[in-house]
Amino acid sequence: MSEQTPMVRQYLQIKGEYPDAILFFRLGDFYEMFYADAETASRELDLTLTSRNKNSPDSVPLCGIPYHAASPYIAKLIARGYKVAICEQVEDPRLAKGIVRREVTRVITPGLVVDPENLEADHNNFLLALAAPETGGRDQRYGLAYADISTGEFRVSESEEFSTLEDELLRIDPREILLPDEGPEGRVLERLYAGKAAPLFNARGRREYSFEAAREVLDLQFGAERIRELVGQGYRSSLCAAGVLLEYLRETQKQLPPHLHGIGAHEIREYMVLDDATLRNLEILQSWMERSKKHSLLGVLDHTRTAMGARMLRRWIQYPLLRVDRIQGRLDAVEELKDREIERSAVQHCLKDIKDLERLNSKINLGVAGPRDVVSLKESLAGIPLLRERLQDLRSRRLREMLGLIDPFEDVTALIGSALVEDPPPVLREGGVFREGYHAELDDLRGIRRDGKRWIAAMETAQRERTGIGSLKVRYNKVFGYYLEVTKSHLAAVPADYERKQTLVNAERFTTPELREYESRVVGAEERAQRLEAELFGELRLRLARESRRIRETARGLAELDVFCSLAEAAAQNHYTRPEVTQSDELVIWEGRHPVLERLNAEERFVPNDAYLDGGSNRMIILTGPNMAGKSTYMRQVALTVLMAQMGCFVPAQSARIGLVDRIFTRVGAMDNLVRGQSTFMVEMQETSLILQRASSRSLILLDEIGRGTSTFDGVSIAWAVAEYIDSRLQARTLFATHYHELAELSTQSAGIKNCHVAVKEWGENILFLRKVTDGPASHSYGIQVARLAGVPAQVIQRAGEILRNLESGQWNEVGQPRLASVGEEMSSARVQTQPLLFPLPSAVEDDIRGLDLMDTTPLQALNKLKELQDRLRGRG
Repeated sequence: MSEQTPMVRQYLQIKGEYPDAILFFRLGDFYEMFYADAETASRELDLTLTSRNKNSPDSVPLCGIPYHAASPYIAKLIARGYKVAICEQVEDPRLAKGIVRREVTRVITPGLVVDPENLEADHNNFLLALAAPETGGRDQRYGLAYADISTGEFRVSESEEFSTLEDELLRIDPREILLPDEGPEGRVLERLYAGKAAPLFNARGRREYSFEAAREVLDLQFGAERIRELVGQGYRSSLCAAGVLLEYLRETQKQLPPHLHGIGAHEIREYMVLDDATLRNLEILQSWMERSKKHSLLGVLDHTRTAMGARMLRRWIQYPLLRVDRIQGRLDAVEELKDREIERSAVQHCLKDIKDLERLNSKINLGVAGPRDVVSLKESLAGIPLLRERLQDLRSRRLREMLGLIDPFEDVTALIGSALVEDPPPVLREGGVFREGYHAELDDLRGIRRDGKRWIAAMETAQRERTGIGSLKVRYNKVFGYYLEVTKSHLAAVPADYERKQTLVNAERFTTPELREYESRVVGAEERAQRLEAELFGELRLRLARESRRIRETARGLAELDVFCSLAEAAAQNHYTRPEVTQSDELVIWEGRHPVLERLNAEERFVPNDAYLDGGSNRMIILTGPNMAGKSTYMRQVALTVLMAQMGCFVPAQSARIGLVDRIFTRVGAMDNLVRGQSTFMVEMQETSLILQRASSRSLILLDEIGRGTSTFDGVSIAWAVAEYIDSRLQARTLFATHYHELAELSTQSAGIKNCHVAVKEWGENILFLRKVTDGPASHSYGIQVARLAGVPAQVIQRAGEILRNLESGQWNEVGQPRLASVGEEMSSARVQTQPLLFPLPSAVEDDIRGLDLMDTTPLQALNKLKELQDRLRGRG
């Protein structure tokens, strides 16, 4: 290292402090990368790799990017799992003695991105810390703390069961997870994210999870009173995680982010639980096939006008409420905005001009906001007074509370308006950011610069007249400053007082005492103006940062107002009605519809259906009917109606009475997990197992074709046993769709089980789907008819019919009941004795017929033989 240049030694020293990050090393107007970082960056960013001392044994690989255009390059590296350390020049190069001092000013990781252009507007970008229970400690709960430094949100939550935290992790969807470096949690999370887009895992020392250390940094950030309150509520483990998260922020951002004002306690038990399977199977946030929100519930409900509102709507959908009073408050606000279309449209018109206040506020507080960010803040705040006027006549409690949150900000908009020009340059160093009249010294320095342009023009004219050289020019560059340029053909006319400054191929450059004096005055003024603008902008940013809490509260109020308008818009457009939400166990839906599918086929009328479930005589519906008839659609629309009601949204039904549901479970569709080495049937059984372990009597369970991944008798047996267990043990409200008609017999064994089927109309050998759910079991699955509709060859259809008749002949016992309704030894015996044959063995009569020698049989003998065979068949019958 001693043989390297001072700059390279400085680089290596700083790189040694951040070995796991790509170091962006500031050199003038560029970020440079050296050695292995350069090789990685050139490969990942498609940059040209060059080197210092190219032909020397000490050759140093390097590549670089302009510092003002670094954001997209950083985003690409972060998206590919890298960390980036930003190393800036922290002193003026002109004042430095020796090499310029440099320091890492911040580290960027997947959980620490703040630039809105590198983030999804409707998604939070969470950094999460996980704390495990202390061995032998008094608190045996797991803790979570998660923050989005791009918006200023910070929450904690706890659970005694790690499985509950797993569901919560998948809902939070963090981009980076801090976890203890000792213990099984890392391995568990790796299995949890197998086959999914995994976050960055960042192991932290177990000692960093000390409650005493956490208490110190938490008191400093949020205040001792708030932390005492959370400790009293039992949030000890999650506060340890919060302390680790804050220390990580201080380590990477070189400060405790000032805009993280509050720490919210997220009580998991106050919200309906939606696990990853349910979010996927119901296509709540994105469609299964397209992986986009377009054909999802979120896509139907999202009429938000702001990024803050889009993020809040997403959260409301993921976290339906379990308190009736809070649900009613939301429904009141939605109803008023739905009924008052003019006011709603006016509010939405105001909202569409409001930028992402949360992320602008964060950039200002973190010191990375540019002039255009501040102007965007002003333009967004300028429309709030008119918006408040639109809200004055609204009466629902939640809307009035929001009005109290939304600050008019006349003082802030006036401050920014008096300071900055309407359309500032994107980069501060370009100058011209502040208005004339904002600062007297800056105006004077700008005046010198403007006068200088006139002075240059006048000097050029005067020197041309003095020398007679018409092509003489006064020019400027950063290396040589101001100079007089004369072509070589006119050198004889150059006055004696011209001082040669540089020789070119076709010209000479000169200076004069007068020009040097001017240069020192003008160039000095430009440099002072540039430094002064930077200082003034820094001061302005600090003044705005002091209003951070006001901005954040206003952003929260605007986001909630945006969500209410969005839900009201969806209700008005799609003819939704207000549900009645109660503490009962009733679930009554009249003329219910699927919110997504009815919009996909707008030209075709969606067939509505009723649903009735309770905790008594209608606990479980066994739903039969053919494929394509609409069983899955019916089950999903019931679940989506419940979810919409409990998030405070109107529902696609003529009327609905929803008894609170604590959790929606779904076992729908066929999916394997090759990464974990699990077959389709194994995944099906694992999901079924989780349902049976975690469901309660207040849950809603959707089961579609349990047992279809194995043999017929195994599948029917499992499905039967699962249905019995749910009915007798869990007593949860359940929709159980199946092609196993034997399960219809469950209704004869339990008063809480009812049969329903999706009606079809037979038309010759074809069927017509009526999409209507009616009482009673289906008589057939019509699988062969569906196969015919799909275009399966006629020969296959004909043979399938023959095989089906053979199978059905052995399905019933001597009194016409399904043999699987039997129990114990009788069932086992019946299974062995009655398993039907796809290809029946030949009978003795058939053997006799095959043995006849027809060429040696007289007509009388043939007639007698036919009579004998007929008698034998009648006797066997």
